[in-house]
Amino acid sequence: MNHSPRPASDDSMTHSRVRSPRSRVALLAAALGGVLLVATLALPALALEAGSRAPEIGLPDLDGNMQRIAALRGKVVLVDFWASWCAPCREEMPVLERLYRAHRADGLVILGISQDRTADSMRSFVARTPVSFPLVFDAGHRIAGRYHPPRMPSSYLIDRRGVVRYVHAGFRASDASRIEHEVESLLAAH
Repeated sequence: MNHSPRPASDDSMTHSRVRSPRSRVALLAAALGGVLLVATLALPALALEAGSRAPEIGLPDLDGNMQRIAALRGKVVLVDFWASWCAPCREEMPVLERLYRAHRADGLVILGISQDRTADSMRSFVARTPVSFPLVFDAGHRIAGRYHPPRMPSSYLIDRRGVVRYVHAGFRASDASRIEHEVESLLAAH
């Protein structure tokens, strides 16, 4: 009977093929992390860009009026994704209201698309910060799924033919003049 040990190479080959439960979990976690990283990096590519046809809204506003991009052809439309929990959105809302009041007679329409979890959250915000432009509650994020806003708030400025001409992600007070300039440029173009 031969009691000589196996060669080291045989042992190492056996152990490299059999993974412990911990190493399998670690390998799975690393693979999942890689997939999530790739998916996260790909998200900005999904965002609707300038030059794209504006997707339909197709939901009623707080007054029950159906809001459709197709029905707004001939108008300049600013679609703004916002939520009551978003601090920059709360700062942006009065700016959009002033912009709307100043330019609605010139053909500007603003549609606020709420990304709040509940319609009550949206209504509570609007009670404290009233606006005169239409607001839509996007309960199932159907509209957001069409536009893919990169962050909150995100605004899409749409020309009279229904084409997105300008996308603005985020908001700081210093952004107000840039947004107004883009709106005025589109209103001036016939």
